Amino acid sequence: MTAPILVTGATGTLGRAVVPRLADPGRGVRALSRRPRPVGPGDHEWITGDLRSGAGLEEAVSGVTAIVHCATDARAPGRDVACTRNLLDAARRAGSPHLVYISIVGVDRVPLRYYRVKLEVEALVERSGLPWTILRATQFHDLVGSVLRQLARPPVMLVPAGTSVQPVGAGDVAARLAELAQGAPAGRVPDLGGPEVLTCTDLARADLRARGRRRLVVGVRLPGKAARGYRQGGHLARDHADGRQTYGDFLARRP
Repeated sequence: MTAPILVTGATGTLGRAVVPRLADPGRGVRALSRRPRPVGPGDHEWITGDLRSGAGLEEAVSGVTAIVHCATDARAPGRDVACTRNLLDAARRAGSPHLVYISIVGVDRVPLRYYRVKLEVEALVERSGLPWTILRATQFHDLVGSVLRQLARPPVMLVPAGTSVQPVGAGDVAARLAELAQGAPAGRVPDLGGPEVLTCTDLARADLRARGRRRLVVGVRLPGKAARGYRQGGHLARDHADGRQTYGDFLARRP
């Protein structure tokens, strides 16, 4: 059996989709998460550890041929920098594994704090001395759906006016990351966007229909540089609409 591939953030939306796509009889898969191993099928290795404290990190990176770094914390984005530093330090001590990092389309164009952190992490990876690959993807269907459900709580649903989104399936991104992890380091690879660019108004109405709810949907022009960056499409990958799952597909499969 060849050396395993490590997946950080293995219980997150993306990480739990990446792990099974790396499963192969001739290669091991190792999952790292702060949470205990979930109940369910899977014969991959599981390590409960913490990128912040470094607990379990040496064991996680030992002997791996590649690392797919999916762990992130959008609620406390500043932690991503420190966590990635810890991961890179441990990886260098373990040898020279191929580091595959998932970032976001527009981190260099939309002045959002979380995006600035992702861009800083990209720079850490590029300067790490490790062989690396960085993939930027557009917003996941799960994230778009979660935001829309929050916006639909009041009787009138207010959405950003003049703004479009290009949601992509987590499974599509996971498949691409698995492919990259098994290949040679490629630096910055082409972005990955969903198959459709839809206005926030259209997405809101589609989400409401799928859940059998009625709301008046009103577009509101939001102030600020970040909102302007979104209106200008800085977060879109129109030339790389390579994802397969549409938002409608996602809604049809969602419980």
